[in-house]
Amino acid sequence: MPHPFKLQRRQALRAMGALALVLKAPQVIAATNAVGKNSKTAGDGSGALLPLPAQKKAAPAASPAPAPAASAAPAPAPANSNIVAVRVWPADEYTRVTLESDKPLAAQHFLVEGPDRLVIDIEGLELSPGLRELLGKVRADDPFIAGVRVGQNRPRVVRLVLDLKQPVAPQIFTLAPVAAYQNRLVFDLYPKVEVDPLLALIREKEKAETEAAQSVQDALGEMIARIDKPALPAATPPAVLPPGTKLPKPAPGPSPAASAAVQTPVPPPPLPGPAPSPASTAAETGLAQAKLDRLIVIALDPGHGGEDPGAIGPSGLKEKDVVLAVALQLRDRLNSNPNIRVMMTRDADFFVPLHERVRKARRVQADLFVSIHADAFITPKARGASVFALSDGAASSQTARWMANKENAADLVGGVNKDIAVKDANVLKAMLDMSTSAQIRDSLKLGSEVLGQIGRVGNLHKRSVEQAGFAVLKAPDVPSILVETAFISNPEEEAKLRDPDYQAKLVAALATGIARYFAKNPPLARHRPLS
Repeated sequence: MPHPFKLQRRQALRAMGALALVLKAPQVIAATNAVGKNSKTAGDGSGALLPLPAQKKAAPAASPAPAPAASAAPAPAPANSNIVAVRVWPADEYTRVTLESDKPLAAQHFLVEGPDRLVIDIEGLELSPGLRELLGKVRADDPFIAGVRVGQNRPRVVRLVLDLKQPVAPQIFTLAPVAAYQNRLVFDLYPKVEVDPLLALIREKEKAETEAAQSVQDALGEMIARIDKPALPAATPPAVLPPGTKLPKPAPGPSPAASAAVQTPVPPPPLPGPAPSPASTAAETGLAQAKLDRLIVIALDPGHGGEDPGAIGPSGLKEKDVVLAVALQLRDRLNSNPNIRVMMTRDADFFVPLHERVRKARRVQADLFVSIHADAFITPKARGASVFALSDGAASSQTARWMANKENAADLVGGVNKDIAVKDANVLKAMLDMSTSAQIRDSLKLGSEVLGQIGRVGNLHKRSVEQAGFAVLKAPDVPSILVETAFISNPEEEAKLRDPDYQAKLVAALATGIARYFAKNPPLARHRPLS
C-alpha cells in the first residue's frame, strides 16, 4: 500500500493536469476551427478532424483571436443633442433661423414648389420643448417664412418644414462654439432674385417726394376750404298756422324716382387708357437715371446686429441697439435734404457680414461710408469718442490696432458661412491692395470734420483721426470712416448713449460734420447704371 503522502501527491498532480487541460481547451478549439476554415487538409467534408500539418518553427504562435462580437455587450447609441436656444431674425434682406445646441448638429435640406417650402432633416435630435419654441418665434410680418411645422421623421431625425412666402436661395451651415454661444446650426433664407439697391433708392426718393407734395397739398386745400367756405344761413323757424288752416295741395310733378333719374344720369364707363409706349418707358427710365446720377448717396453702417450684440454696457445696453437708433435718426435727418439719399447696410436687428457691408456701399457707388459703433474696453474708466480711417500700413497706435482686431472679429460671433467667408476674405484683401492714397486722404478729411463736431457734444478719446486696418473701411473708391460714439463700457457714457437727448445731439454733430466735408469737397460726378 502506497504511503499516504505519496497518494496525496499523485492526486494533486492529476488535479493540476485536469485543470491545465480545461484552461487550454478554448485555445485548442479556436486553433482547430481556424485551421478548419483556412486549410484544405483540416477536414474531409464529413466533419471529422484530421491531424494538423507539420509547421516550421519560425515565429511564436499568434495570440488567441478575440471573442466574437455577438458575445460582447452592444455599443451604446450616441447621445442626442439638446436644443439650448432657438432664435429667428427676420429682415427684408434675409431671414436667419438659428438652432443652438450642446452638441454639433448635421442637416440635409431640399426645396419643394407649389407651394414653396424648405424641408430640413436634422440628425441626432428628438422632439423637445426647446425645438417646439420655433413655432412661436416666427412673426406674421416675416418677409420669407409663413409658418413652421416640426415632426419626428424617423428615430433621431427631426424634420422641419418652413412654409415660404416667396422663393428663396437658402444657405445652411454650422458654427463652432464662440463667445457665449455653443454649437449653432444656421438657416439663412435669401430672396431668389436680389433687389437692385439703386432702384430701391429711387423709389424711396419718389415716395418721399410724393408724400411731401401730398402733405403740402392737403394743408393748402384745408386752408383754402376754410377761407372760401360760405357761411351757412341761419335756420328759419317753422311758421305757426292757426288751427283749422288747410294747406294747399302741391302741384303734380315727376315722381322722386323720375327726378332722381333725371338729376343723376349714370356716368359712362371709363375708357381704357392707352398702353405705355416703348418711347415713354425709355423716357421714364432716363428720368430715373438722371435723378440717380444727381443724388448724393451716403452709406450708413450700424455695427453688429442679430446674433452679434457687439459690446454690452454695465446695465445691459447693447451696442447693436444704440448704434441702430442713432443711424436711423441720422438717416432721417440726411434724407430731409432732397439731394441726398441714405443707404443703410441694415435697418433692423439682423447681422450683416463685414464684406457684405462693403459690397453694399460699392453697389450704390456711395459718396461716403460712415460706420457707427459704441466702444468698449477692459476697464470702465475709458471714455470719449474716436474716429478711425483705414491705414495702408501699420496702425497709428496700439489702441487702434486692438480696436480693429476686435471689430474685425465680428463675423465670428455674428456667424458667416465658412464656404463663402474664405472667398470674401480674399476679396477684402484685394480691396485693401486697391485702396489708394487718395481714398485714405479723403477719409481723413471726412473724419477730421466729424471728429471736430463730436467734440462739441462730449469727450474725445483722441483729438486726431486714428488709422488701422478695419475690414469694413476697405472700399477702395469710397471715403470711409468708423465712428466710436462713446465707451459703452463706461457707466456714465452708457447712460448718455441711452438718453434720447444725447442721441439727438450726436446725430446733429454727425450730420454737420458730413455737411462741412461736402462743402469743402464736392462729390464727384457719377453714373450709377440701373440693373
